[in-house]
Amino acid sequence: MSDIDIKELFASGAHFGHKTSRWHPKMAPYIHSKRDGSHVIDLAKTVDCLEEATAFLSSVVSRGKQVLLVGTKRQAQEPIKKAAEETNMPYVTERWLGGMLTNRSTMGGRIKYLKKLEDDMASGKLADRYSKLEVQRYQEEIDDMNHMYGGIKNMATLPGALFVTDILHDVNAVREAQKLGIPIVAVVDTNTNPSDIDYPIPANDDAIKAIRLITGYVAQAIQTGSQKAQKKQEKATADKDEKATEAEKK
Repeated sequence: MSDIDIKELFASGAHFGHKTSRWHPKMAPYIHSKRDGSHVIDLAKTVDCLEEATAFLSSVVSRGKQVLLVGTKRQAQEPIKKAAEETNMPYVTERWLGGMLTNRSTMGGRIKYLKKLEDDMASGKLADRYSKLEVQRYQEEIDDMNHMYGGIKNMATLPGALFVTDILHDVNAVREAQKLGIPIVAVVDTNTNPSDIDYPIPANDDAIKAIRLITGYVAQAIQTGSQKAQKKQEKATADKDEKATEAEKK
């Protein structure tokens, strides 16, 4: 993973906090100063926290678990989806639907239905059975369901961690993860409570450049973890083959 560059964080505006009247007192350890009525985040602390958070995410993925990337605020949607597609991780960029994590049976049923529709559409079963208008309606249903569930349809089990770009905007995602004991990595601005998060990253959660930069570091960490997991799998396979060869010789 690339070293975290404090100059890039500064250039992205990651240090700009909210008005001092809107601050959360528990963010005090991460605040550098006040300027023009707003708090300035200590980017040295941001670097330290980001290093710790990305190391954790890398370790999660190296153990074969997934990281669910969450960012439904407009500024976060594009960076989150890009990072998820690059790393083959599940994501949520549209509205968080209640029960996405805590009601897996219902959610699993909807996703199973979506996948069946997609398979039937691809194989031509729907076209053979229904009129063009009905097939069109099924395609619209597939599109609508992918809009809602597409990012998590390949999340077979609960994720090993969540990464959230704005814990106030996506508070329901945070609550569900907390209820299930899933570790949370998240950007925390000066108006949030960092004690709610396992691995807080103090930074501006509104600036798209800052979100892109931090999400990029997260994606790099996930890729590093994936590479480690692949090497472990290759070694395990090689060891198994070696044992099988030795057994045959005996």
